[in-house]
Amino acid sequence: CTLPVQWLMPLVGWRALFLGLAGWVLLTMVLIRWCVPVWARPGAAPAAVAPSSGYAEVWRSAYFRRRVPLGFFCYGGMVAIQTLWAAPWMTRVAGYTAAEAAVGLFWINVAMLCTFWTWGMLNPWLARRGLSADRLVARGLPSAFLILAIIIAAGDQVSTGATALFSLYCMGSSFVSLVQPAVGLAFPPALAGRALSAYNLVIFSGVFVVQWGIGLGIDALRAAGLGEQAAFRWTLALFLLACLMSYAWFRRGGGHNQGS
Repeated sequence: CTLPVQWLMPLVGWRALFLGLAGWVLLTMVLIRWCVPVWARPGAAPAAVAPSSGYAEVWRSAYFRRRVPLGFFCYGGMVAIQTLWAAPWMTRVAGYTAAEAAVGLFWINVAMLCTFWTWGMLNPWLARRGLSADRLVARGLPSAFLILAIIIAAGDQVSTGATALFSLYCMGSSFVSLVQPAVGLAFPPALAGRALSAYNLVIFSGVFVVQWGIGLGIDALRAAGLGEQAAFRWTLALFLLACLMSYAWFRRGGGHNQGS
C-alpha cells in the first residue's frame, strides 16, 4: 500500500508538501469564516460579562471542573497516542515494520476522519431525541477503556490486529469530543468563547503531558530493569488507570447538570 505522501514526495519534495498543507489550512479557515453562520441562540439576549472577570467564572463552574479530567486524560491522551505512541507500540510491541506502522497510522487517521464526520452528522439528530452529550459520554466512553485494556493485555499477541484495535480505541475515545460543544452551551453566550478556549487549553495540555509522561514512564521502567514490551504495557496501564479515574470523577458529579 503506497501512502499519498510516499507517492507525492519524489514528485514535489517535502517543501511543496508542507506549503500545500499550509494552503489547505488557510483555505479551511476562509471557508469556516465564510460559510459557518453566526452562533446565536433563539430568544437569548447578550449577557454582559465584566472584562475583569477573565476566565475565573469559567473555572469556578462545577460543570466545567467535572469535565476537566476527561478532556485532559481521555481526549488529550487519545490524541497523544494517535499522534505519537501508536506507531512505537506497533513497531516495538506488535512487531510491525516502519512501513507497516505508517500504513497503520494512515488507516487510524482515516477511521477518525470518518468518525468525526459521522458525529457532526448525527449530533443534531441525537440532540433532538433527548440524547445529551453527557449521556452519550457516560454510555459510550467505557468502550475505549475496554479496547485499550485489550491492547495492553494482548501485547504482541495481536500483531496483525494492532491497527484495528487502535482505530477502535480512538473511535471509542471520540465520545469525549462531545463534551466540547456541551461546555460552550453550558454558559451564557458572552462566556461561551472563554469556556471553549479554556477547555481547549485543557485538552492540548493533556496532549503534551501524556505524550511526555508516557515516554518518561517507559524510560523509567526500562531503567528499573523491565523489558521494552513490559515497560510499554505497564505505562499504558497507568494511563488507562488515569482515564478510569477521570471517568469516575465525571460520573460522581452526575454528568447531567449544566451551569455553575
